[in-house]
Amino acid sequence: MPLNLLLLVLFEAIILGGAVYAGVSARFLDSHSVPDDLLPLLPKALTFTLVMLGLMTASGLYDLEWRGGIRALLQRLGLSFGLGLVTMSVLFYFFPTLLVGRGAFLLAFGLALLGILLSRALFIRWARAGALKTRTLVIGTGSRAAHIEALLTKHGNTSNVQVIGYLPMGGSHHFVDHARILDTQETLPELAERLQIGELVLAVRDRRSGGLPVQDLLECKLRGIRILELSTFFERENGHLQLDSMNASWMILAEGFHQGIVRDTVKRLFDLLVSAAMLMVSLPIMALAALLIKLESPGPVLYRQERVGQGGRNFTILKFRSMCVDAEKDGKPRWAGQNDSRVTLTGRAIRRTRIDELPQIFNVFFGDMSFVGPRPERPYFVQDLTQKIPYYGVRHTVKPGITGWAQVRYPYGANDEDAMHKLQYDLYYVKNHSLFLDLMILFQTAQVVLWGKGVR
Repeated sequence: MPLNLLLLVLFEAIILGGAVYAGVSARFLDSHSVPDDLLPLLPKALTFTLVMLGLMTASGLYDLEWRGGIRALLQRLGLSFGLGLVTMSVLFYFFPTLLVGRGAFLLAFGLALLGILLSRALFIRWARAGALKTRTLVIGTGSRAAHIEALLTKHGNTSNVQVIGYLPMGGSHHFVDHARILDTQETLPELAERLQIGELVLAVRDRRSGGLPVQDLLECKLRGIRILELSTFFERENGHLQLDSMNASWMILAEGFHQGIVRDTVKRLFDLLVSAAMLMVSLPIMALAALLIKLESPGPVLYRQERVGQGGRNFTILKFRSMCVDAEKDGKPRWAGQNDSRVTLTGRAIRRTRIDELPQIFNVFFGDMSFVGPRPERPYFVQDLTQKIPYYGVRHTVKPGITGWAQVRYPYGANDEDAMHKLQYDLYYVKNHSLFLDLMILFQTAQVVLWGKGVR
């Protein structure tokens, strides 16, 4: 997560928690003390903060790629706080100890809304002014450096990086804006000090024949300047691993790609608890979906299909049938397309709301899948894509998931090119997977369902 967005989340968490304290204090201002039966306030403030941060994430208010205007911002804030009011009311009913009183809560709720509006206004101003951005110098002016320029242009003010310029390292072909190429006789440490550079990005392809000033780079590092490989830079800024800038040695030496019994045990316990809870909640929805599918078209309610799981082992995935029974009557597997004619009316509705994925909770419960992980593909596609796309098999080192980083960050995949782009997000997840990342993906999945992103 970029620094500016992380600071925004922390700042708004403080606002939400502080609003509870301020609301209760304002409500009992006349009596000069808060009643003992309302103390301690910390559990109440933490609950309100977590609920609202979760709903704001699900509403897309922390989406890196969102480009909505003021009106869209107000709509999503209204949705978040409206759902927050309902959610907190339900929690107060089932957990009365969380209640701080109707008057105090309404004051806290109003203060929280005003505080979030103020924080968003400040955040927009800081983003436009370039505050908190890291001053970056790119080493190289070739095609790799051009990718950096294109990426930052696409991200605009949401990026945490301000490229000060590009330093040529030999070669006559420059692929970046010539006006941003630095023509200087200074040494790299002198230039970095004068320009107040915070990090250097290595965008030079040929490094073995004197393509990099190694001693100067070492001196910069000893002065506290961060030095990034191009792959690491793209990983941080894009939230995925850029295939064309990766190599096996980087994957071996880079931090991440950790597997271990502790991590696997925590993930399995999380999957068991959440799947058991979700089965109890979703059974009425699944029963209604099964009835509608049966009434609309003949055939089985559940669709069983062989998929490739962890370690390359095949398993049977369960989904509600959303297509006609003879969707692949010729026996040849094919990608689902936009507005696919094979999808039934009920199927279109359950796909849009992701209800068709609910039977996979049983796959999670029995250990074939996890809630979060790379989406499992069919053996036919896996065999084909493994031959075409480098490192495709790496995604099978973790359990597949009902949802994943690729699902919340990239539209529905329908061809080999989409599969390659989604693999970049899957590799990011394999490298960085953690319980925190899983929770963030689950919140963003709720956003995908609410706003109907990537539906086919």
